[in-house]
Amino acid sequence: MGKIQHEMSSGKRIRVPSDDPVGVARSLKLRADLKANEQLKRNTDDVLSWLETTEIALTGIRDVMHRVKELALQGANGTYDEQDTRAIAEEIKELRDQLVSFGNSTYVGKYIFSGFLTDQAPVQLDGGDGSLDYQGDGGIIRYQVGVGDIIGVNTTAEDIFMNSSGDDLLRDMQDMYDFLDTGDHAGVGSLIGNFERHLENILQRTAEVGAKYNRMELVSNRLRDEEINFTGLLSKTEDADMADVIIRLTSEENVYRAALASGSRIILPTLVDFIR
Repeated sequence: MGKIQHEMSSGKRIRVPSDDPVGVARSLKLRADLKANEQLKRNTDDVLSWLETTEIALTGIRDVMHRVKELALQGANGTYDEQDTRAIAEEIKELRDQLVSFGNSTYVGKYIFSGFLTDQAPVQLDGGDGSLDYQGDGGIIRYQVGVGDIIGVNTTAEDIFMNSSGDDLLRDMQDMYDFLDTGDHAGVGSLIGNFERHLENILQRTAEVGAKYNRMELVSNRLRDEEINFTGLLSKTEDADMADVIIRLTSEENVYRAALASGSRIILPTLVDFIR
């Protein structure tokens, strides 16, 4: 009765390993799987947040590049007077500084485009020609999101600001500013192809990040399903069947009462009983 009452009060059918050695081993394995699943879920949440921050930065760079391309087409037009050209040059300068800001985006205090050197701002302008002075490295930050499933989450500043032809976006922005400053419309026109390639590169990087984000959402959903599954299996292994417990407790109580009654009848009458 004491054992059954403990099952009822705790809701668990296993009190000590000897109650069910196989069940205890299974329970320990399921608990270990749940702990590992919780860590994988935390990793997946970090990856999703990192990728979301990256996507926001790349979207901002993409919008800037659309505007740069538009201004390049305007600046290549020889009909613009000096005042209009200077206005375009000043906007290009501001857009270049905005690109630097996007390149130095952070997630929980870490620079997301600097490889392993997450404590260093990866994008700095060279004082001489305004080209990219990359302070990070090419390290790929990886997270484990499943058994044998490891994903690299980061993109480097060089991947973003250097296109497939090796053109430096920030250097091209500085050249455009210089051409506009001197009224060299032909020079501005020569950069339009570079900016188109830069925009294609940004779109490609954005697509890669989006694909990883979609994959991580699927991984996150799978981990949630596994958590529910493991929790259900653990409950079946450890939890007591309360209906069965109540039936067993009632049966044991009836046996106990019957034993007491039988015992009281076996005891011989005493003088006190005759006095009554």
